[in-house]
Amino acid sequence: MIQGTMSNAGKSIIAAGLCRIFSDDGYKVAPFKSQNMALNSYITKEGLEMGRAQVMQAECARTRPSVLMNPILLKPTSDVGSQVIVNGRTIGNMKAMEYFRNKKGFVKDIMAAYEKLAAMNDIVVVEGAGSPVEMNLKKDDIVNMGLAEMLDAPVLLVGDIDRGGVFAQLLGTLDLLEDKERKRVKGLIVNKFRGDSRLFEDGVKILEERGKTRVVGVVPYMQVKLDDEDSLSERFNASETKEFDIAVIRLKHISNFTDFDTFEQMDGVSVRYVNSTSELGDPDLIILPGTKNTIEDLREIKKEGLADLLVKKAVYGSCIFGICGGYQMLGRKISDPLNMEAGGCEEGLSLLPVDTLIEEEKICRNHTGYISEVSGVLEGMEKLAIDGYEIHMGTTKPYEELCEFTSGNTGYCRDNVYGTYFHGFFDKKEICVSVIEKIAKQRGKKADTENVTDYALFKDRQYDILAEGLKNSLDMEYIYEIMGLKNEKR
Repeated sequence: MIQGTMSNAGKSIIAAGLCRIFSDDGYKVAPFKSQNMALNSYITKEGLEMGRAQVMQAECARTRPSVLMNPILLKPTSDVGSQVIVNGRTIGNMKAMEYFRNKKGFVKDIMAAYEKLAAMNDIVVVEGAGSPVEMNLKKDDIVNMGLAEMLDAPVLLVGDIDRGGVFAQLLGTLDLLEDKERKRVKGLIVNKFRGDSRLFEDGVKILEERGKTRVVGVVPYMQVKLDDEDSLSERFNASETKEFDIAVIRLKHISNFTDFDTFEQMDGVSVRYVNSTSELGDPDLIILPGTKNTIEDLREIKKEGLADLLVKKAVYGSCIFGICGGYQMLGRKISDPLNMEAGGCEEGLSLLPVDTLIEEEKICRNHTGYISEVSGVLEGMEKLAIDGYEIHMGTTKPYEELCEFTSGNTGYCRDNVYGTYFHGFFDKKEICVSVIEKIAKQRGKKADTENVTDYALFKDRQYDILAEGLKNSLDMEYIYEIMGLKNEKR
């Protein structure tokens, strides 16, 4: 089990890299996270919903994503409540206090999922959440040391040296653990080290002497581009504008922002996340992303003046693309009579003649489609195939004749404004390249797309880079030893 000193210490990435290493070494391996809180989710082939971090780890393990890998998913709908998804299906919204009162009841679901997964694999790499020593939350823990005890799993503890204070992180965490919990910690990992790791040799000695625990490795800060788990993503801090500039509106409840990670293959393309009119500038492509609370986020961008600015940009011919909740915002109105999200009815940007009704049923579909009709700058992309998935509350319908952008009534377009429910729309090489090249040509720019591949292939290469970096920095013989598998297949 991989635990961390805090959120974003690198648990997900370390777990993913280990999945790829174990797979390389001939083991059948799967990831597992009992409870995940994230707005980035994925729909499996069975139409079930799970966290994207475990999808990324499953891809590293070369296995098909399954909700067994993430039996409990919490998707925040407000500052005090979340949509609760158990075994891939939504069971309703809960306030934080209500969930904490009831979470022990989910242990049977967690253990049933783990036992099925363990029966099908040689190794299960378990990921914790946040910190194992949030003292006010430790009672009835089902995701950190409480889970480690239920599974009888050895633990590796990860600290983030890039943020500073790694001694306080690791040693402080060990000091706050109970004796039986501390005995489960079989090693420490110092993550995101910049520079020559030999300069940290004294640091390793200090950690081992004071922590009375082995340092399993000092992992370098690696320039790998992987799907991130949540809004702590470092991508949100990037502000550099390159030759071809993409601006993604950073909504408060932004979800599935991994839809745009494929653009990171191109050195001349920037993807900036903006939340004010002053930050928008004059991008080549503006994207309204998915959101877990469409109406509330729509009200927010109106208050910030971004909604009016987007309408002006559209009038002057800017290319604007909406996905899922962002697509709903492009329409005339969004109605939520059942209070499934923020409730009420909100006027949209009216850039597309469509209306959205948010209903009780959550639509979760993993399927393929194609681009049907295209207007404006992207004309000529007709019949290109799309592999993706839908995950949304509500249905969107046109109220006047309109170009059907993506097949199956999943999206529409008018002029240079495009909307679709397809997550993963840009992942295919042909679509990614066409979008960049067509817009660049219209704006008199050059776009180097020569080395672009399907995003799935790009990610697989990144997983190999990650695994190689971990192999060179972790004591893998010792890790196999604490699992009782030393030299068994290697």
